[in-house]
Amino acid sequence: MDEPVTTAEPGHAKAEQASRIFEASRSFGITPEQYMLPAQQQIQMLDPEGTLIPSDQQGTGPGHEYPIPEPEVLLKAYTALVAGRRINDQNYALVRQGRLAVYPSSHGQEACQVGAALCLDAGDWLFPTYRDTVSVISRGVDPLEVMVSFRGDWHCGYNPKEHRVGSMSTPLTTQLLHAVGVAHAAKLRGEDTVVLAMCGDGATSEGDFHEALNFAAVFEVPVVFFVQNNGYAISVPLSSQSAAPSLAHKAIGYGMAGERVDGNDMVAVLATLRRAVHLARENSMPLLLEAVTYRMQAHTNADDETRYRDREEVEQWKRKDPLLRMQRYLTSEGILDDAVAAEITEAAEQVASSLRQAMTAEPAENPLEIFDHVYAEPTAQLVAQRAQLSDELQRTGPTQGEK
Repeated sequence: MDEPVTTAEPGHAKAEQASRIFEASRSFGITPEQYMLPAQQQIQMLDPEGTLIPSDQQGTGPGHEYPIPEPEVLLKAYTALVAGRRINDQNYALVRQGRLAVYPSSHGQEACQVGAALCLDAGDWLFPTYRDTVSVISRGVDPLEVMVSFRGDWHCGYNPKEHRVGSMSTPLTTQLLHAVGVAHAAKLRGEDTVVLAMCGDGATSEGDFHEALNFAAVFEVPVVFFVQNNGYAISVPLSSQSAAPSLAHKAIGYGMAGERVDGNDMVAVLATLRRAVHLARENSMPLLLEAVTYRMQAHTNADDETRYRDREEVEQWKRKDPLLRMQRYLTSEGILDDAVAAEITEAAEQVASSLRQAMTAEPAENPLEIFDHVYAEPTAQLVAQRAQLSDELQRTGPTQGEK
């Protein structure tokens, strides 16, 4: 292999940074361009029927090798897949019943959701989008704490620091900047922390996407940017957002490695994410992974999907269902049998039942809580405003849950 050549001046800061990319590519016996560009075809290990594809047809190659995860890891992923599908469908029903104000479903994208949670160590951070409920729950956050924000009770129902999961927020792409900031701080402190930053294809059209990736690459922070490309930014198709061969190709422009994976293939998603996290941790450098998937349901309950996509398109993607593919594969490998499958289904139903009960119950309301989490130390103005409201509540009668 010819030695890669850098045009950076000797002693230039950029030469030192580029050398790290050269070192990474040399370790795989490939050029920097081959290291940073995605494989010639997207990584896929299971066909739509759940059959393992021969290794020489999976899209892998030098610098792009992805070992199949262990059987116990795959079974854990399938358990989370079943729970995630049940949670998605239960929440969608709660919206129609008026128990939730809104719910952005990830039905059909559960492989991405589960993989994002399972690829991280306990000390790592996850920064989700508003659609990543299943990922947050798979990370270990109580489903009831996750769902209160969709009912309008709280901006965030869980403690991000406790779970090392950023808050789920509606503003597009802002979480990528937060993720890079956390990773940068962890690096300065010498902490062994990798941050996984999730976003959709629509987020790649935002300025924050550029700023986050550029900062991460320049300052060499361990962030994995995980793009769930479900084909639409609400109703805008990907073809109207980007002319790049793929979203993974955007990585090389920032000086980081990019890869593309079948986002409905649980085995491949988990394999590529685990390796991306490993490389980010080992080299303290960012990577971008694009997962090609599909949103089976509407953007939210306020969306009319029939205005921008036809039924045949949806039916085609139904045949690539990540849950069925994983079920068939695990069964054929002897990892999953009827008894275990029944236990997994029952556990998922219990989660759905808990959600129904919790979202049906009327929450205890305390108007004074709006002052409690604005600042770590309340300002004089907030103290005065809280006292004024408390006085008004006492004069007009007690409020349920009032302190």
